Amino acid sequence: MKSAVKSSKVNRAWLNDHVNDTYVKLAQKDGYRARAAYKLKEIDETLNLIKPGHLVVDLGSAPGAWSQYARRKLSPKSATGGGAAAGALNGRIVALDILPMEPVEGVDFIQGDIREDAVLAQLTELLHGQLADVVVSDMAPNLSGIASMDAAHIEHLVELALEFTQAHLKPQGALVAKVFHGASYDALSKRFREQFATVKRIKPKASRDRSAETFLVGVGLKG
Repeated sequence: MKSAVKSSKVNRAWLNDHVNDTYVKLAQKDGYRARAAYKLKEIDETLNLIKPGHLVVDLGSAPGAWSQYARRKLSPKSATGGGAAAGALNGRIVALDILPMEPVEGVDFIQGDIREDAVLAQLTELLHGQLADVVVSDMAPNLSGIASMDAAHIEHLVELALEFTQAHLKPQGALVAKVFHGASYDALSKRFREQFATVKRIKPKASRDRSAETFLVGVGLKG
């Protein structure tokens, strides 16, 4: 009974924080499907990554807020305001998630698990032999609460993103990947430094203070 009461209090507290969250309100106002859009927006505006004409690959794309943001950046003449950008699309966006995602205009979406060879082959085929300018990865496992297991799962997903960029990113392209401070962070940071000429760590303002998430950005493949 105590556990149920505690859980109820936690849920109410989360709901209260969510309803009053500045970025939740902004997302509703701007037409984005999730507050996460502002994480990518801050990273992109800081480093000037996504430009018209680019091929952007969005890994872990559901519910679609990052694809919406990229869609706006590839439609510079579309009306300002509104996450669901319209207008001529100058570039391409290819998105992938294990979960379903409502269509985003102009975005090619695959529902599948990147850990499966057949899905990875489908993703590769959709690139039509073109190398990506920017790969963004918001992939994250369902956390079990067992630190060592969670760290291993997180590390594996980021490693998959790194492997994908090694094969399908332009030499001067960029990878943005969500990571978590913890047992896997140092190893992943080292992998980024081995693979990219420039590595930045950014914790966007839209990331909740209590969250362990941060983002590693690698620009320019080595070798």
